[in-house]
Amino acid sequence: MKLYTALLKSDAEPVLVREGFAWGALFLGPLWLAAHRAWIAAGITLAAYVLIAALVPEPAGAVIACGLAIILGFTGHDLRRWALEQRGYLLLHVIMAASMDDAFARLLTQRPDLVARFRPRPA
Repeated sequence: MKLYTALLKSDAEPVLVREGFAWGALFLGPLWLAAHRAWIAAGITLAAYVLIAALVPEPAGAVIACGLAIILGFTGHDLRRWALEQRGYLLLHVIMAASMDDAFARLLTQRPDLVARFRPRPA
C-alpha cells in the first residue's frame, strides 16, 4: 500500500501526490521538478547544480552533486506538493491505496461532490 495526498483548488480537478522516495527526482532532478510544474524548486536546483559544477573542484563536486540528487529523491514529492500549495491548492485528504487509480477511486467514494470537477479527456 502506498500513501497519497489529495490536494484541491476551487474549480480544478483534485491532484494526487504520492508520498515516498521520488526516483525521477533522483535521476532527473530539475527536469523532473519542471515536468511537475515546480518551477521555483527546479530553478533553484538547476542553479545549485551549475554552481557546484563551476565552483567546486572534482571529485568533491561529484560527491556534492550526488548528495544533492539524493536529497531531491527524498524531498521531490514534498517540493511538488509545496509548488501546488503555492498555486492555491489545499491539502484535502491523505489516502492509502495500492495504486493511483485506487486512490482516486477512494477519494471519489469519500467525496462524490468532486466528480463534477473532472473534465472529459479527448480521445
